[in-house]
Amino acid sequence: MIIHQFSSQQELNEAGAGIIAALVQTKPDAVLGLATGSTPIGIYEELVKAYKKGRVSFKSVSTYNLDEYVGLPVDHPESYHSYMNQHLFSHIDAAPERIRIPNGNAADLKEECASYNRELEGVKQVDLQILGLGHNGHIGFNEPADSLQNGTHLVELDHKTREANARFFPSIDDVPTHALTMGVGTILKAKMLLLVVRGADKAEILHRALTGPITTQCPASLLQTHPNLVVLLDAEAGRLFQ
Repeated sequence: MIIHQFSSQQELNEAGAGIIAALVQTKPDAVLGLATGSTPIGIYEELVKAYKKGRVSFKSVSTYNLDEYVGLPVDHPESYHSYMNQHLFSHIDAAPERIRIPNGNAADLKEECASYNRELEGVKQVDLQILGLGHNGHIGFNEPADSLQNGTHLVELDHKTREANARFFPSIDDVPTHALTMGVGTILKAKMLLLVVRGADKAEILHRALTGPITTQCPASLLQTHPNLVVLLDAEAGRLFQ
């Protein structure tokens, strides 16, 4: 585990984008696991800048997103399809046929999960997986539980997760109750995990995840078992490591 702490958001964003861009420069057909939410937006902005300056091309890159809400139309402003287009895909040369996001509107959600798992198994290994951290220790939408599922699956969102995401919706009643998410087992298969954490409100759960006991009640604690975990955090999130 390597932990980098930054004094400014810009430095964090540039570092995260630099790691991803360097991978794509050395391996143009890299497979990236992508995350959504407020945490990676600055990193995506820096990747767009790098692309527009001609420093990196994504035309041969394949991407797999961690998760998607169930029941939101693809063009809904808070769907993760819309998020990815707004913050990354519409600004770079990513090939549409190489972009994969779970379909939360599939007629058969179980089959959609199985199909996503088959695709991920077909690529053998994601080169780099970006992760954020939930207030309850979730990664992707893998919520605390007595046991965790290995592959992509349907999950009922924890109330704390829905409360945290309510800021993006008119009210908590508008936040979807379910999502499709990669399982922890799939996440841990990636060659490199890039965990990005910001804010004082994440300090305690981050410290618990990286130094506490490994338990499914804090899914992010399983990241301690990964041989190539890189953590990028701001001063507020990292205050308990000082």
